[in-house]
Amino acid sequence: MNTLRVKISVLLVIAIVSVMALMTFVLFLLLGPPPRSGHALDIAAKQVAMVAELAAKSPETLRLRPETRGHPYSRTTDALREKLKERGYNIDVVVTHSRRWRPGSLAVWIPIQDKGWLPMPITRLPPQGVPWWALLRWLFLITVGATAVAVFASSRMVRPLVFLENAVESVGPDGMMSELPEKGPAEVRATARALNSLSARLKRAMESRMRLVAAAGHDMRTPITRMRLRAEFVPDEEDREKWLNDIDELERIADSAILLVREETGAEAPERVDLDDLVGSICTELKQQDFDVTLAATHPVTVLAGRLKLNRALRNLIINAATHGVRARVGVGGDGTNAMVTIEDDGPGIPEEVLGQVFEPFFRADPARRQNIPGAGLGLTIAHEIVTRAGGSIQIVNRPGGGLLQTVFLPELREPETADTDSA
Repeated sequence: MNTLRVKISVLLVIAIVSVMALMTFVLFLLLGPPPRSGHALDIAAKQVAMVAELAAKSPETLRLRPETRGHPYSRTTDALREKLKERGYNIDVVVTHSRRWRPGSLAVWIPIQDKGWLPMPITRLPPQGVPWWALLRWLFLITVGATAVAVFASSRMVRPLVFLENAVESVGPDGMMSELPEKGPAEVRATARALNSLSARLKRAMESRMRLVAAAGHDMRTPITRMRLRAEFVPDEEDREKWLNDIDELERIADSAILLVREETGAEAPERVDLDDLVGSICTELKQQDFDVTLAATHPVTVLAGRLKLNRALRNLIINAATHGVRARVGVGGDGTNAMVTIEDDGPGIPEEVLGQVFEPFFRADPARRQNIPGAGLGLTIAHEIVTRAGGSIQIVNRPGGGLLQTVFLPELREPETADTDSA
């Protein structure tokens, strides 16, 4: 009920029905109810009077009923009695019809000298008084017709918006939108053309940015190599060490930039990955490299992703926790829908005001940007890019007791359940 299409439909229905009801009410006030023809009622009164006179002369020959049958037609009964009185007959006839809510046959019941009732079939008579039921049926038909018109009109009106919504939902993890078909009404064609043009321009801009970053990272290697050779000949050992550390940092930045471009532009075929085994092998490898990593409780879960890229992403996150957070505790689990990898550390955490920027390239929590721990500041960015392309997400929050909690969510690959069949 909260969609724009429903709101427009309801508004149109209310507007159309209100206008028609107001017009009908005004016409009734100005012109009064439609005139009722009394000719048919006069003929019926004349026939009833004639039958009553004949029956009064020989009631023994008639087949009378002890009581009336059918559903009383009170307004028509009163009108027919008035017509009989105008003709000088004081007969308390009763008009009935065979069906209560649907049209049926009419009958006039004539009392015969307190001996019973004589039924007399008659043709249908026009209803008496204000035709409220006819007005209600009229308004009901208007409402049904207005609803059909409103639904059709609202669907046409919101079609470009639905088209935009579908276009936005078609944007993949890489930020690219598939080409939209340029067909349909003029507005939809114009919208599709504009979106396709926008998507093409964005794609060209992103490719240009990636080429620029890759070229810059690649071209930096030659001067970095020359700087390293010159630094080796610095006579002062302390100065030489500082030069080499700075050159190492530049080289890490260049390599990380090239790696980021490869992650955004490269494609790896997804495969079944046992996440618990993958995380266990990463933790074992990092322990051998003297990282303080502890593998906590794990549960078997399977995901569909590129093994090498997922290995790189999880490795970056665990190393980030083990270096900046002193130590890392890793766990693997799932809730039936998502597979989850949790990584806790005991570091100082990240200020809440900058926590939303952790996935930006070259982000550092230290505003002074002191380089106490080697790194280019692209590890979380690369990990976020890989996990997002795999259909997952990364959540990073500060733990109440201190440190960070990193949670990686990936769609869990469920095995199809097969029923066991007994062998014959």
